[in-house]
Amino acid sequence: MLTSTDIKELQDLALENRRNIIEMVYQAKSGHIGGSLSACDIMTVLFHKCMKHAINGKLSDEYKDRDRFVLSKGHVSPIYYSVMAQLGFFDKEELQTFRKLGSRLQGHPSLMCPGVEIATGSLGQGLSMACGIAMALKLDKNPANVFVMLGDGELQEGNTWEAFMQASHRKLDNLIAIIDRNGLQIDGSTECVKALGNLADKVKAFGWNVIEIDGHNIEQIYNSIEKAKSMDAPVAIIANTVKGKGVSFMENNAGWHGTAPGKEDYEKAISELS
Repeated sequence: MLTSTDIKELQDLALENRRNIIEMVYQAKSGHIGGSLSACDIMTVLFHKCMKHAINGKLSDEYKDRDRFVLSKGHVSPIYYSVMAQLGFFDKEELQTFRKLGSRLQGHPSLMCPGVEIATGSLGQGLSMACGIAMALKLDKNPANVFVMLGDGELQEGNTWEAFMQASHRKLDNLIAIIDRNGLQIDGSTECVKALGNLADKVKAFGWNVIEIDGHNIEQIYNSIEKAKSMDAPVAIIANTVKGKGVSFMENNAGWHGTAPGKEDYEKAISELS
């Protein structure tokens, strides 16, 4: 259970992550703000309170019982890099190199970055990758969990639903999928592009346990992940979120999916997050 002090600390860390996201994308003049901001609270809680990490980004056999993480929606790498910097996988100063030539912090996660388990970016593939990792851990009798962060837009990919079926069939109770349900994708509303409808019922029909939460409520995020760890089937946490959360003029605006702010918008955003 989180204490009030824990919650305040996580809220402060999430606020720092939001500022880092804006700063990184502004400096790079490219990147994905909207989905990084919607996933910010989830990633902050997951990495700081719920996952067992490798130490200093070392993914060797010495740390084989670490939890694994797959960022299926690889374009929201700014929030991924920001939380890893907070945890000491690399110095925070390196965040300023985001998307720059020669940087380890590529636009989509790459294995050159300390702590990254798997390179991602092609949407719809992350859950299949996570299934493979979870199956391998089961075969090795390794108690680690596998977490995968999915965007709701990429659930329109057929490969994702094959993975839902596979995970249930293989009884992968070490697999926890977190769906960032912000309702928007690059072309607009998910329900206009290709409706997901009652997502919870769809995922349940594939044999998964489903937990629905407010993806910006620190306590709900923590409690859902901890509950998922003890369930006897793969778990999907559907986190209802707001794209662009934290910056008023970016919230619920698909135009900020992959747009870098100019100087005026950057200053407004940083001011709101101060």
